[in-house]
Amino acid sequence: MIYDDLEQLSAALPRFQALAGLDLGDKTIGVAVSDTWLSIATPLETIRRRKFSLDADALAKIVQDRSIGGLILGLPRNMDGSEGPRCQSTRAFARNLLRLPAFAQTPITFWDERLSTVAAERALLEADTSRKRRAQVIDHVAAGYILQGALDRLAVINRNQ
Repeated sequence: MIYDDLEQLSAALPRFQALAGLDLGDKTIGVAVSDTWLSIATPLETIRRRKFSLDADALAKIVQDRSIGGLILGLPRNMDGSEGPRCQSTRAFARNLLRLPAFAQTPITFWDERLSTVAAERALLEADTSRKRRAQVIDHVAAGYILQGALDRLAVINRNQ
C-alpha cells in the first residue's frame, strides 16, 4: 500500500525489518538499505534501468535477500515544492510495483529528495573521491541521503508515540 506520510507508514511497518530507499532516475535506480533498528542508512548499489520488469526483479531480489519491510522512494519535487513530470513518474513506478506479487504487501511512501544528489556529490568531493568513482556511486549515495532523512523523521515519530 502507498502511504501519504511517514506517520502512516510507521504504523504499517513490520517490526525489526529494514527499509530500502530508492533514488529513481531515468537511467539508474540508486538503492540504500537501513538496519533493522531503522537508525542508519547504508548505500547499497545502483541498478542500471532497462525495462520495468527487469528493474522490479532486481529490486524484489534485494527486498527478499535483505528482509526489507518497506520502501521509501525519493520524490523529485521542484524547488518551489510543486510536483512535475518526474514526480508523476515516481508515483507511477510505486503503483506499478504494488501490482507485482513480490511487492503486494510492501508499504511504500515518498520522501522529498530535493538536493539529495547535491548533498551526495558534496560528501563524495569532501572524501576526495575520483570523478570516475563518483559517477559509479552517486545514485546509491543519494538514495542513502533520502533514506537517512526518512529514518531521522521516523525516529522522531516513534519517540512521540
